[in-house]
Amino acid sequence: MRILTRCRLLAGTALLAPTLALAQDATPGIAITVTAPPIPAASATPSNDQATEEARRIPGNVSIVPAEAFLDRPGSTTLRQMLDLTPGVFAQPKWGEDSRLSIRGSGLARNFHLRGVRLSLDGMPLNQADGSGDFQELDAQTLQRLEVFRGGNAFALGANTLGGALNAVSQTARSNPGGTVRLEAGSDGFARGLLSYGATAGQADAFIAYSTLSQEGYRDHSAGRSQRVNGNVGYRWSDNAETRFFVTYNNIWQQIPGAVTRDQALRSPRSAATANLTGDYMRNIESLRLGSRTAVRPMEGVLLEAGVSLVRRELDHPIFQYIDQRNDDVAAYARATLDGVVGGMDHRLVVGANAAIGVTDSNRYVNIGGRPGARTASSLDRARTNDLYAESTLRVRPDVAIITGLQAGEAYRASRDRFLTEAVTAADPFRDDSGSGRWQWLNPRFGAIWDMTEQSQLFANLTWSTEPPTLSDLTPLVAVGGFSRLDAQRAVTAEFGTRGRQGDLRYEVTLYRSWIRDEIQLLAGPTAGSSLAQNVDRTIHQGIEAGADWLAARDALAVGDTLRLRGAYTFSDFRFDGDRSYGDNELPGAPRHLLRAELRYAHPAGGWVAPNLDWVPQAFYADNANTLKTSSYALLGLRAGWDFGHGVTAFAEARNLGDTRYIASTSVATVAAANSALFEPGFGRSLFAGVQFRF
Repeated sequence: MRILTRCRLLAGTALLAPTLALAQDATPGIAITVTAPPIPAASATPSNDQATEEARRIPGNVSIVPAEAFLDRPGSTTLRQMLDLTPGVFAQPKWGEDSRLSIRGSGLARNFHLRGVRLSLDGMPLNQADGSGDFQELDAQTLQRLEVFRGGNAFALGANTLGGALNAVSQTARSNPGGTVRLEAGSDGFARGLLSYGATAGQADAFIAYSTLSQEGYRDHSAGRSQRVNGNVGYRWSDNAETRFFVTYNNIWQQIPGAVTRDQALRSPRSAATANLTGDYMRNIESLRLGSRTAVRPMEGVLLEAGVSLVRRELDHPIFQYIDQRNDDVAAYARATLDGVVGGMDHRLVVGANAAIGVTDSNRYVNIGGRPGARTASSLDRARTNDLYAESTLRVRPDVAIITGLQAGEAYRASRDRFLTEAVTAADPFRDDSGSGRWQWLNPRFGAIWDMTEQSQLFANLTWSTEPPTLSDLTPLVAVGGFSRLDAQRAVTAEFGTRGRQGDLRYEVTLYRSWIRDEIQLLAGPTAGSSLAQNVDRTIHQGIEAGADWLAARDALAVGDTLRLRGAYTFSDFRFDGDRSYGDNELPGAPRHLLRAELRYAHPAGGWVAPNLDWVPQAFYADNANTLKTSSYALLGLRAGWDFGHGVTAFAEARNLGDTRYIASTSVATVAAANSALFEPGFGRSLFAGVQFRF
């Protein structure tokens, strides 16, 4: 396809981008930051244990999710399975590999794709330059871990969003040497395969992975196919200087079944929306991503990092119109971590900058059964987002750290209308929907950490955030008279919590409250039945995030066996704050209570079995007027596996054992009726199995 003809040019640009340097021998004991991506001496990326330890430097709720938590789950294609037991994260499957993701109520009004969370792979953005994004370009099979920085706890990454940041860390030849063959099969025609290999040669290492997926899908018109290539090459110039190059290629073909009414979702969950069938709705992506990063330790207590990425995406997207887009994004970052002593107290200073610029060539046509008809719109859209940040951590006592930070940024969005149309009035012979906007911000942060014991902490922070609108917020598909005028969404979030270990119990509990001004919400549009993004004066987001991992028993049935209980509870209270139209109504789109738990028994012979629960005890609203709800549900599942030794493992998972009909997620509306098509049915009973060979 067209994208492949540009690979050499982009590769050459990426290879020349980083500045490489040699440095002195690494000094033992230098602290390492977990911010994306930290490079300790003698390792391209820190281990999961190192990342978990570094997360203790952050005065807020951060989770490190190792790949072992989801790689033994066959059929895992969405963030729902990857972040299953991560509190504070609402990730629900929609269709194919797409998800609805919200962290602390971020992006609730976004009925498609992603906003409100900075998504990155190896520290370099998967979001487009305007902040929007997708999950389909993540391949869980090629990851070491996921790092979840909720809310303001992504501050030292430069993230300025309400939901924070989600960073995926790739496998390398040093973390995953040798070869892997992985095969999976399951319900509704699911089949997936992976072949990967990692090798080292002196100072160099290389890792390459190819995966393919095919599925018919649980619902009608939800079939999908994908092919992916993920690779990276690293070179250690010395013990304290390293460069790594990355390449990711995706080719995704995916049908869209669409949202249906509440009655249809619960009575006929496999059915697709009629318009999606007649219009052959699809979302097809081809993307190429090239990147590099370099880390250097020029002297004791100094770590310098820099990286750059280039992305080309081509989107073929027949929905109610036929959307044809080509997007190019360039992003770069630089960061310095300085460890030293100030006034006899240990001190760390992190300073950095992020820059992203993107151009989207967008064309829309009449959708004629999944094929483009007459052109209806054409625009050239541009986005730019830049930020600078600094964060200081001062150990005022050996067990107490005070954190202060400041973040400054600016964003630019512009759309040039290339398809002028006739207006309604003769006084305005042509309608030009061009427009542009610029937003600036200055966000402070204050925090503290108290190490109660070597394994337990109390933490608190007060963080400001500013989230400029995305291009799709500013250029809605409904006719509203051109480029929208939206203010940036601003919030102040207070957070208090504890984390640690007590005997065989590991825990994390966090309480937070966000006071938000100008939240970008979905409100009534200019024509009957339409809606578009607008600013809401005041809203409140508050909640509780609690997670636990308890080794409940040892040697219960055999010497060396274990029984482990893991759980994640999320309480979410999101609401308008004295709104003129909606008063103190609940914000739609997320459940008030969410509990997920798993009890896992592991036998020393290599086998394990794990029943699990997914429980939403109360239905949640689908509209601002609070007139229509989803349904409550409780789902039971069962996972099992066996390690045969010699690199051979097998695993299986049965989901929704009771074949419960439920609503997994919902789009949101201003005012909904019984016939409003807003709901995504949850998947019924299904079974998946897989086997993995390591050599």
